[in-house]
Order: sequence, then structure tokens, then C-alpha cells
Amino acid sequence: MSNIEYSEQEVLRRESLAKLRELGIEPYPAALYPVNETAQSIKDQYDPEKGNLTDVCIAGRIMSRRIMGAASFMELQDETGRMQVYVKRDEICPGEDKTMYNTVFKKLLDIGDIVGIKGFAFITQTGQLSVHAKELTLLSKSLKVLPIVKTDADGTVHDGFSDPEMRYRQRYVDLIVNPQVKETFIKRAQIVATMREYFNEAGCLEVETPILQSIPGGATARPFVTHHNALDIPLYLRIANELYLKRLIVGGYNGVYEFAKDFRNEGMDKTHNPEFTCMEIYVAYKDYIWMMEFVEKMLERISLKVNGTTEVQIGEHKVDFKPPYRRLPILDAIREYAGVDVSGMDEDELRATCRKLNVEIEPSMGKGKLIDAIFGEYAEKNLIEPTYIIDYPVEMSPLTKRHRTNPALTERFELFVCGKELANAYSELNDPIDQLERFEEQARLKSKGDDEAMFIDYDFVRALEYGMPPTSGLGMGIDRLTMFMTGQSTIQDVLFFPQMKPEKSLKKEEKEQ
Repeated sequence: MSNIEYSEQEVLRRESLAKLRELGIEPYPAALYPVNETAQSIKDQYDPEKGNLTDVCIAGRIMSRRIMGAASFMELQDETGRMQVYVKRDEICPGEDKTMYNTVFKKLLDIGDIVGIKGFAFITQTGQLSVHAKELTLLSKSLKVLPIVKTDADGTVHDGFSDPEMRYRQRYVDLIVNPQVKETFIKRAQIVATMREYFNEAGCLEVETPILQSIPGGATARPFVTHHNALDIPLYLRIANELYLKRLIVGGYNGVYEFAKDFRNEGMDKTHNPEFTCMEIYVAYKDYIWMMEFVEKMLERISLKVNGTTEVQIGEHKVDFKPPYRRLPILDAIREYAGVDVSGMDEDELRATCRKLNVEIEPSMGKGKLIDAIFGEYAEKNLIEPTYIIDYPVEMSPLTKRHRTNPALTERFELFVCGKELANAYSELNDPIDQLERFEEQARLKSKGDDEAMFIDYDFVRALEYGMPPTSGLGMGIDRLTMFMTGQSTIQDVLFFPQMKPEKSLKKEEKEQ
């Protein structure tokens, strides 16, 4: 027995559902419906002089109706947009029985119902392109009442479905009543497709690597942990796919990439979701300088594909993705924006500097995180135009090759746009002895309480011992890239279903059941 309480309108819709079945009309038919046109294709193809599109079959959701006497209008919405439909009683009910029009169409159908229409395209007396219905079929009865969003003659939206909590939790409703939202996700698909095309042209192979991992490697982050019953071992949802992709470089592939779902058991805000999509690519016989040029050309190509220009409006800033991008060493960035020179400082000196600069720190932080904290507090927010922050101290980069001219630094860059990190790249560390020492330093930090420090991955060290060629690697967040390319201010606006707190009413209902 259900404990769900229905509104008055929901009760009426369920009564209409029962009446439809009493009339022998199945509200959820299983048969194929032969759609041959869309709202947009009709707009693109119809020529009133030729009188074409005489056999149109479209399907969509009823978004509005004007019920009159023996003839009425309704607006149908499909994936491509809206189309007006003219419904005449004697056309859809050519015989004596007028039930389909007088009872079904006028009384038992509701806004939100999905229907199919067969007919022909024409121009009304008021000059509006429409479909003249010859046949109407109910394809799915809507039992929930849609929010009615209205736009007046001045373009002002009334009663909009605009509350972020509701939009993200009920994305299906958001997509119905705010069709412009679809454009963001269409652009997201274009971004990914453009990247694939670019990588494939460069001779790289798309691969898949494990999501469940015995060691969560490739990044400094807190993992999600689960348990494998058959093996009786803990497993982790991957925080990155880096170490597996580099194993493939060891195995002989010259270029591999993956669009990966990664998971990090950390905070949520406007730019972070615990589940996110990251693209990682590794190319043998390249370095981080080559990768900078590779990324610049890729982002220029993506921006042109998605927006038709390299200039993108991101919040209050207009950002140009046209190369080249500024290259700024991280220690120079701290010197420029924080006014201090931290090069050569030991851990105690860095802690004192953080206190002097009012930078919040934790006792578990080592040199790398202390430097990163100063950079994050003072420099990041100033990096509006695409900027490569390069040459990180070795303590900040446990998987990165030491700099060719300064062994205290590494050959690493992070790309920043509008004060946010977009990409992270290295000349990859391929010295197995150095790599093991870096892992052991991470283990020391973990023992001090840093739960984001890396585990020691002995199998990865073993892979390096077989020899990995000089390699350049890149990780780029697809969600954040989509935010930038579509001008969205929150990550929730570029995820169909962002992580949310449990809905109170649903949680209560689950307990009762």
C-alpha cells in the first residue's frame, strides 16, 4: 500500500488515466511510432509554394493548448524545438464517433502528455507554420503537473523553473521546461567528440582502464573504499587512471588516452563533484613543452567548434583561447602575487611564511602542500587568461621528471583559466629508483596524517623497471572545460545529474516502506 499523497491535479490525472483505459485506449502503448520529421526539420524544409511535407509524422510533448469548438491548437515540443499543431474534430474523427476529439483530446489529455501526430505542414491565416493533424495518438500519459513557464511579449519569463535545488534534482523537468539547458549538454558532447578527433589524428589510441583498483594511485586525493566479497579485499574507486595508462606506454603503445570517470571522497562546491570526468593522455618521446603547444592547439580547435570563436565569455571575463598562452614558473607567480620568495625554504620556514601571510595550514602538510597553499591563496585568482604555471618544486610532484636544469624543480605545468585549474601535465618520471623514493616520501606524509598522500604502488615501480620511454602526460577535467566553453558558473550546470544530498521527502518515504 503506497503512502504517497497526491495533489488534486495528480488525482484528476489518474482519473483521466482510468477513463482512457475504460475507452479502450492504452495510455502507454508498446508499438513502434513511425516518426519521420521533427519540429526543426519541418521549419528547415517546408516550402509553401511547393506544398511539400504532405505526409508528416511527428511526436512530442504537449506544452500548451487552446481548446475551442470544433477546432483547436496545441504546441508540441520535441528534441529540436516546438511546433504548433492544428486539431480539427472532423479530421481526427472522420466518422460519426467524435470521442477522440470531444472526450479524449478536450477532456482527458493534459499538458505534459506525449502524443504522436500524423498530418501535413501548412501556414495558418496568421502566418504561423503548423502541422494539420489527420491522426492523433496518445503515446504516454503524464501523471505529474509540469511547471508552466511563460514568456511575455517583452521576453520576460514568468513562473520559471529556476530554483537550482529543483533543477539539479529533477533534471528531467529542467530539460522539458527549460529547453535552452539542452544546448549546454550538446556542446559538452561536441567538446568530447572534438578531443577524440584531435587525439586520433595524432595517432593515439583510446583505451579503458580499471575503475576498481587495489591501490588508488595517480593523484593526491582521498578515495572511496568498498569491499570485494569474493576476494575478501578492500578496493578503491579510482582517483585517477594515470598509472595504468603509463603501464601501457611501457607495453609499447606510443600514445594512449581515456575519458575516465574518477571519484574523490572530498568536498563539494561550485567547481567540484565527487564523481567527475577526466581525460588523460600519454604520448611517448614527448615532453611537457611539446604538450603545452599540443593543448593550446586543441583548446583553440574546441572553442572554434563549439562557439565559432576563440573568445569566450566566462562570468565577467572575456577569455581568449587563441595561442600562445603565458608561461609562468610557480615560484615566480608566488613572488609576483604574494611578494615573497619561497625558493630554497625548508618546511619550518614555509610554515612561518604561511603564518605571516595568514595562509591557513594543517600540521600534516609537507613542503609541497605549504607552497601550494601560498600559491592558491595569492596567485590563482589572478590567472584569468589561459596561463601555464610551470616548473613546480619536486615535493609537489611525486610522479614528475626532475627539471633538466634544476633538480629541485620538476617539468610540470598546470593550466589556469579564470582562477581555476583546467589541466595538469608532466614530463613523466620514468626513473624507477627516483619514483620509489618519491612514493616512500608520500608514505611518510601519510603516516603524519595526510590522508590524500599517495600509496606506494610497487607494481607500477616494477613496470618502470622494464623501461618506459620519455613520455609526456596530461590530465584535463571535462566538466570544468565544459563550464568554461559554455560560460557556466557551476559544475552542477554541466552535469546531467550532479551529486545531491538525499531528498528529505523521499528518504522519509523509504523509511516508512
